[in-house]
Amino acid sequence: MPRMPKRTKYRKQQRGRMKGNATSGNYVAFGDFGLQSLETAWVTARQLEAGRIAAAHYLHRQGKVFIRVFPDKPISKKPLETRMGKGKADTDYWAARVKPGTVLFEIAGVPELAAKNALARVAMKMPTRCRLIERRLTV
Repeated sequence: MPRMPKRTKYRKQQRGRMKGNATSGNYVAFGDFGLQSLETAWVTARQLEAGRIAAAHYLHRQGKVFIRVFPDKPISKKPLETRMGKGKADTDYWAARVKPGTVLFEIAGVPELAAKNALARVAMKMPTRCRLIERRLTV
């Protein structure tokens, strides 16, 4: 089932705008390898779920997959062939705001080749260009 918030303060949001690069969530924190976005986009809950399933199927229940973004923005859409006016439409789906540099997925506990192949499959499901990154060792 796609992810969505349990409850929100307001049912609908304005579209807003996304500019600049990600300042938080832009490094591998939990796993060994990560999938980093290179573009700005709204990633829907269905796309995140498709990526999670693709990684889980490839890894055969080995290792752990971390999803680093959460779809907390309600996106509304009017029905087709509806005239203008009559208020704002109901929530159609939920999306996560993704800026360039945001880490979308991380994988831990599997060899490098398996992790890179799994993340390459996940990248096919994402609406943005992505790149694979590794955990940086800090001393």
